[in-house]
Amino acid sequence: MDYVLTNNEQPKSVYAFTKSLKLKEEDFYKHFNSFDAIEGSFWKDLFNEIALKVKSQEVYPDYSARERILSYFFTLTEEMKSTRSFITYSIKHAGKGFSTPKILVKAKLSFEEFISEVLHEGIDKSEIIDRKFISDKYKNALWLQLAFIINFWINDDSENFEKTDEAIEKGINVTLDLMSRGPIDNLLEYGKFLVQQGKGKVKFTF
Repeated sequence: MDYVLTNNEQPKSVYAFTKSLKLKEEDFYKHFNSFDAIEGSFWKDLFNEIALKVKSQEVYPDYSARERILSYFFTLTEEMKSTRSFITYSIKHAGKGFSTPKILVKAKLSFEEFISEVLHEGIDKSEIIDRKFISDKYKNALWLQLAFIINFWINDDSENFEKTDEAIEKGINVTLDLMSRGPIDNLLEYGKFLVQQGKGKVKFTF
């Protein structure tokens, strides 16, 4: 962290980096195979820590799926404050594209593990509706929401990141509203009912 924040780039080589620290190059490779692997480990550990911290809350068992996801997002942005400079560097150097950056691949798996557990419980409790071919994509929608929030937080210049808090609340509530039962679901169920009862044929008598 100190090196990249001081030089705004990764070391030129593992050899040069370990030499500056008076370490053997082989000692580095006992733990990581590249500098990207170090960044990836940082993100994975951060996401694992957030999940553990959220689950350890005394009120967590009583939380709804919506409250658990909101708690995760709020806890993440709060914890990121302590390493804001490194996170800003890491994200800005991660590259742009539609695929998940290499440094976030393991972090994404950690995120999906937590979110999938919350979503499954939410479906069991009817807080979230189980939609064929769509429910499996819910976690992807929330991952995109997380990516948006991290980028929003990096560029947020409001006092104590108040705009980020607002973005989380509005974004997660809208996303969870779309995952909950709505008028379209009621319409589809009504249509299914009509098909089952009269094979879709309705006779009007005046």
